[in-house]
Formats: sequence, C-alpha cells, structure tokens
Amino acid sequence: MTEIFAADGKRIPVTMIEAGPCTVTQLKTKNNDGYTAVQVGFGKIAEKRIKKGQAKKPFRTIRECQIADGNSDLKAGEIIAAGSFAEGDRVKIAGLTKGKGFQGAVKKHGFKGRHSVTHGTKHELRNVGSVGMGGASIRKGRKMPGRMGVERVTVKNVKIVKIDAEKNLMAVRGAIPGHKGTLLEIRGN
Repeated sequence: MTEIFAADGKRIPVTMIEAGPCTVTQLKTKNNDGYTAVQVGFGKIAEKRIKKGQAKKPFRTIRECQIADGNSDLKAGEIIAAGSFAEGDRVKIAGLTKGKGFQGAVKKHGFKGRHSVTHGTKHELRNVGSVGMGGASIRKGRKMPGRMGVERVTVKNVKIVKIDAEKNLMAVRGAIPGHKGTLLEIRGN
C-alpha cells in the first residue's frame, strides 16, 4: 500500500496491483464443454519449464471465469491488461487472505477469556472453557482453536484511482486481501 494525493490535496490510501498482461488461452462454449467460460493465463514461463503431459500453455497460472451465454467479445490469444479498465471504474477484487497459523479461540473468534484473574485460575485466562458433555457436543462448526486465515475474500465496489497502462499497474482505493505476490481476480461490477 501507498498513498497518492488528489488534485484538491486530499490524501488517498491506495494499493498498487500489477494487472496483467493476461492472455486468453481458451474459450469454452456451451456446445463443446456444456458451459461458457474464458480461460486466462498469467505469468509467462519458458517452454522448457512446462511439465510433461501438461497442455502447451506457457503460463505460471491459468484461471477460468464463467461468463453469461454469448456475452464474450474476447478471442483466443487476445491480451487483457490494465488498460482494459478505466480510472474511476468500480471493480470486485477476490484473493486469499494472509495465513496466521494455528490460533486460540480468543484471537480466532474474539472470545473474552475465562474467569477472573484471582481465585485459582492459573493458566486458565485464555482457554476456551467447557465445550459440552464430551464427544457428542463437539460437532462441525463449533468455535474451537485452529488454523486461521488463507480464506477467499471478495472486496466489492473498489474504486480504481489511477492506471499506468505501460507498466500494467493499477492503483485501487483501500486495502485488498492477501500479502505481496498474492494472485488476485479483478472483475468489473
């Protein structure tokens, strides 16, 4: 994240995103595949790095986006870049959040903690407490300690503040999910 200043002097917090270039690798149609979608590749790799048995598509990541029937102006081999968007557009950005490892219930679910600090509560302050009468009550969905983060999150209605089409950079207002280098999905509203 960084900040830029508007014409009137207001400070705008922005996140810089490398938006492309992405190449349309395949168009899926209802007749051939049973649904309509666009397959997009990002991050070129050398031909010698492609694994045996893999389709000959020299991209580090390949993603597929379903589209409404007949609403695609794209063609295979076409390049999608930051210039596909305009300043002031509103977009949806989806990505994986930062991983936080194994966390207790106080941090993960916001539990208050147990008991007062006095009267024999040694080592009991941040414990979950009673979870029921044995194995029968610990069912799926019970708020317990466990791994936290690495969840897919979509941030909607994010405004594009600035676009540098030559460098394929996009500055969007506010924070987005994930750490540096996270692969993001950017869609128009």
